[in-house]
Amino acid sequence: NRWLTCRSLPPGALERIAETVADRLRVPWFAGAVKINVSLVPPLVLLPVFLHVAALHFLLGLVVLTSLPVVVLWYYYLTHRRKERTLFFLSLGLFSLGYMYYVFLQEVVPRGHVGYSQVVTLTCGLILMLAALSRAKKDPGYLPIPAGCNTKSSHQGLPNKSVRGSSNGFHGIATSGAASSRAVNGEAKGSSRMSAEEPEGVKKDWCTKCQLVRPARAGHCRLCGRCVRRLDHHCVWINSCVGERNHQAFILALSFFMLTAVYGITLTLHTICRGRTPFVALFYCPGAYSDYSSALSFTCVWYCAIVTAGMGYILLIQLLNISYNVTEREARLALRDNTGRRLLGGLVIDTGQYNRGFLCNWGHFLSLGSSPPQRSAEDIV
Repeated sequence: NRWLTCRSLPPGALERIAETVADRLRVPWFAGAVKINVSLVPPLVLLPVFLHVAALHFLLGLVVLTSLPVVVLWYYYLTHRRKERTLFFLSLGLFSLGYMYYVFLQEVVPRGHVGYSQVVTLTCGLILMLAALSRAKKDPGYLPIPAGCNTKSSHQGLPNKSVRGSSNGFHGIATSGAASSRAVNGEAKGSSRMSAEEPEGVKKDWCTKCQLVRPARAGHCRLCGRCVRRLDHHCVWINSCVGERNHQAFILALSFFMLTAVYGITLTLHTICRGRTPFVALFYCPGAYSDYSSALSFTCVWYCAIVTAGMGYILLIQLLNISYNVTEREARLALRDNTGRRLLGGLVIDTGQYNRGFLCNWGHFLSLGSSPPQRSAEDIV
């Protein structure tokens, strides 16, 4: 009524309408109606529509494939700024894999240029990637919250000199190297507890959210609301943190995805643009829009290429960080505190605190989660 009469809506009206619609969106089930997360729906509906529209004409494909990354990035920054967890990216990733595989079987394989063994190889790569992704979705190394602890209470009874407050998630936690630097400059507000099992100079700090003393390199995720051992970052594509216990599976899932995606793109381009190398065919394929089947396959190839390029960049940064034994969180904090060195054109930030050489760094990464971490009395408050 207000919209029809050109009157302004009261504050928060649109948010309440969206919450009501999301609450009423349910699917009948045997044990009762099941609520559907609204963020799961857009990829399932919009992705096939956009790809089919893009296959109608070259210019439409250019517009759609250019706008899709922009919309995804906009939604990422919107949810990141509001500190919201969303299943949109996980839904988009899984449905993209399933839909690309479906198009490959329906449009590319029937042309007769793809052998049975190649289909089996692509399918095995997809299964291995999903298995690694399932493992990466498990516990990243959450620190146990003390029983009976009220997270809203302050850390009373603890000396101010033994703990350091931290309440801003990624941006409120200083790395051990930054804490040491500030201590030298006389800017530290308090000293952190030392653990006998940690190397000299490695400190622990207090988390006011979880009411516990974090071990070295642990951090509080503001999206999950938990502290994670050796926190690297919160990945929206798996809707979970990447930490000590799932970092290896995360790298494995990215690697399998890259290999499978590149192999699928190569098979498709060899089929619809015969006689040309995959790289040349990606930019010059005269017969791609001669029929709708070829146009849809070519559009899906370009969509896969854009996604693969983004995931390849993430994998490259991860491999460089592992080679210098630095987490993404530590790199961000080092940039903020100006305590790290930019290397390789800024692709990696070397804090110098945990770097023990290429082989030792990779040996440390491959041994993550091999044995349960020892807990001292100071870890439980």
